Amino acid sequence: MHLARFPRVRLFPAPTPLEKLTNLTRHLGGPDIWIKRDDCTVVATGGNKVRKLEWLVGEAQAQGATHLVTQGAVQSNHVRQTAAVARRLGMKCTALLEHRIETNDRDYLNSGNVLLDRLFDCAIEYRPSGLDMNAEAEAKGTAMSSAGEKTYVIPGGGSNRVGALGYVSCAQELLQQADEMGLQIGRVVTATGSAGTQAGLVVGLEGSNAGIPVLGIGVRAPKDRQETNVHRLAEETADYVGARGGVSRAAVVANCDYVGPGYGQPTPGMTEAVLMLARLEGVLLDPVYSGKAMAGLIDLIRKGEFRRGETVVFLHTGGAVGLFGYAGVFEQAMTH
Repeated sequence: MHLARFPRVRLFPAPTPLEKLTNLTRHLGGPDIWIKRDDCTVVATGGNKVRKLEWLVGEAQAQGATHLVTQGAVQSNHVRQTAAVARRLGMKCTALLEHRIETNDRDYLNSGNVLLDRLFDCAIEYRPSGLDMNAEAEAKGTAMSSAGEKTYVIPGGGSNRVGALGYVSCAQELLQQADEMGLQIGRVVTATGSAGTQAGLVVGLEGSNAGIPVLGIGVRAPKDRQETNVHRLAEETADYVGARGGVSRAAVVANCDYVGPGYGQPTPGMTEAVLMLARLEGVLLDPVYSGKAMAGLIDLIRKGEFRRGETVVFLHTGGAVGLFGYAGVFEQAMTH
């Protein structure tokens, strides 16, 4: 897959670190756990969306756009990263934030990512829960274009065939690192939500005939819907990059047993995972994505789903800024 054919803006130094979590591996007594540090993509404290934005903003600039329009939940990591990238490249950003979680908690509504959105002078509009937020963003972009703005609309999570190129590229990067280190990877595990990260990884690994399965730990949708969304996007991405044969349905696997009450809603497993990584490895997860994904990995290891000595790579999608929006949850967890 020759990705240099597509417009791209370089936003961070690659590769991101690939490190062994020695203390966590010893503590759990199961597989060898490694972490791919995509929380280290530099821009605005980093995160997986920066990879997607390299390609999305590359296309936006190729089209002559000067104003990015996107959407997400109130504590959206994607919106924060998009707003920062826009400023870095001399562009404007408008974001629609969905009240996806019913709460009056001031930390959630004003701190964390929301504070950073405002520092980046992102124009914020709010929407109630339950709308088709990508349709809302498209409508906003169309209205702004009619008013003379040169807009480019980015879907939630940057998850379309263009944004997914970021994780096709990441898969290639990971394989090169593993080959150089002599590391035989048994499985890759990551959070899966808007689908672009998992879809891109699957296309990149399947297209390279790597023989490495990807397990997505769901953070929002039920298993059947999540796998359908990821497979659809993987097929679109494979077609876009010219990967022969597409992606088999069997290559897309999501475990959605760790969502809890809903998207962004804390779970005991998530708080345990965040505290465990912080205290064993000095690594900060986030409460919405990587925290729940790691909770899933920890539980599956305890259940014997991974064999001892197998090498598992956990892709860290970033988002630690979101911890400040959940301060009360962790204060309570640390006093028990």
